[in-house]
Amino acid sequence: MSTLYTQAESNVRKTWFYLTGFFIFVILLGWFISRLVGSYIVFWIAVIYSILASFFSYWYSDKIVLAMNRAKRIKKEDNPEIYRLVENLCITAGIPVSKIYIIPEDQPNAFATGRDNQHAAIAITQGLIDKLERVELEGVLAHEISHIKNKDILLSTVIVVLVGIVSVLVDFLFRINFYRGFETRDDENNEQGGLILLLFSLILLILAPLVATLIKLAISRKREFLADASGALLTRYPEGLARALEKISQDQTPMKVANNSTAHLYIASPFKGKQTKSWLTKLFSTHPPIEERIKALREMEV
Repeated sequence: MSTLYTQAESNVRKTWFYLTGFFIFVILLGWFISRLVGSYIVFWIAVIYSILASFFSYWYSDKIVLAMNRAKRIKKEDNPEIYRLVENLCITAGIPVSKIYIIPEDQPNAFATGRDNQHAAIAITQGLIDKLERVELEGVLAHEISHIKNKDILLSTVIVVLVGIVSVLVDFLFRINFYRGFETRDDENNEQGGLILLLFSLILLILAPLVATLIKLAISRKREFLADASGALLTRYPEGLARALEKISQDQTPMKVANNSTAHLYIASPFKGKQTKSWLTKLFSTHPPIEERIKALREMEV
């Protein structure tokens, strides 16, 4: 078995390990806050609120993301070659043909979105079409189709729900302790205890969402390796995707629509040049190093 496919299988196990840990983290946080405020109904209200908010995002997130990136849908007659590539790869993968969108940007890049196989879309930049050879473009499209087939978008939605729950719970804890601090200010002992609790909730307000976000990013990085492996198996030519990743990483054309909220969707980070020097961008990088991905692809045997 190839190095990349073995690594991808390992990453799948790690992904579910992270996801299980995330669930436990959310449950323990909710239980702790409920005990602190003396009411378990607080936990359930926060959970229901977060799920309802994320449910709305689940149904409309693809439209929002495509609009944010100024993506325009194309049909077969608009670009027959791209359509045929996507059609053939989707048939090979055993999924319905995805909708195709073009982003009017010169940077070569691409992403997939949608809630399931039947409602999936692939968005590619004009720069990807202009700067990549056919086998390289096919490799990128296979990578994105693999994200759809592997249900990575569904997994991302589950993570969004969990991150939302963490944020709501911690925000509620901070607010309730803040108001309690005013109610108990006439009693010196209660005031000291309230200040300690308020300080603790403030620390939790900062750290809990950060931990949740880091877990989300770790899962995103693991899924990139799996999509590389699956995409290479679809085309039976790992070198195509490896060469595409090289060109994408070396191209320093900035992307006007690049932002932190959608950066994790792209096949490679859309941040280029000065944008990559930001310590915040590096800390919250959603992609594994391109060099590691290329190395694994070139060691792959299909």
